[in-house]
Amino acid sequence: MLTEVTEFDACDDRILGELQRDARITMAELGRRVHLSQPAVTERVRKLETSGVIKGYRAEVDLTRLGYGIRAIIRVARAEYARVVKLIEQTPEVLNAYNVTGEDSWVLEIAVIDVRHLDVVVSKFCILSPTSTSIVLNAPRENALVLPARREPPPLSSSSTTKATPK
Repeated sequence: MLTEVTEFDACDDRILGELQRDARITMAELGRRVHLSQPAVTERVRKLETSGVIKGYRAEVDLTRLGYGIRAIIRVARAEYARVVKLIEQTPEVLNAYNVTGEDSWVLEIAVIDVRHLDVVVSKFCILSPTSTSIVLNAPRENALVLPARREPPPLSSSSTTKATPK
């Protein structure tokens, strides 16, 4: 599936970075931080939203404070796609679900209250296919800032940087 890639400049990069750090920032403060007037920054944000670059805004919540003591990753082996999707939709503990290549067909991130709750959720997926589960101990990086992709120029090959030596 090809998608249209939007052209970005350094100002767009700064706007996207600031909004990912704090989506509740006012347009006046955002403009101040990126050195644009409020109307100019508002127009740029509107264009980023209209083009689909900014898909939405959401609150980041603390799962522990909501009562979820365990986060885990469930890897699900090959299973009928529609059945897995249906089970994912029926399982509110699934935070993120990825259909992947490799030995497993699915990687699911879940949040559960305790080990007993973990067993209940994992058992639902075991009925469909073999699974393996890992408990998340800590997450040194989450919700990393994402800026527009830019390809770096290819490195010079060693043959192009070495001069022929006279004989």
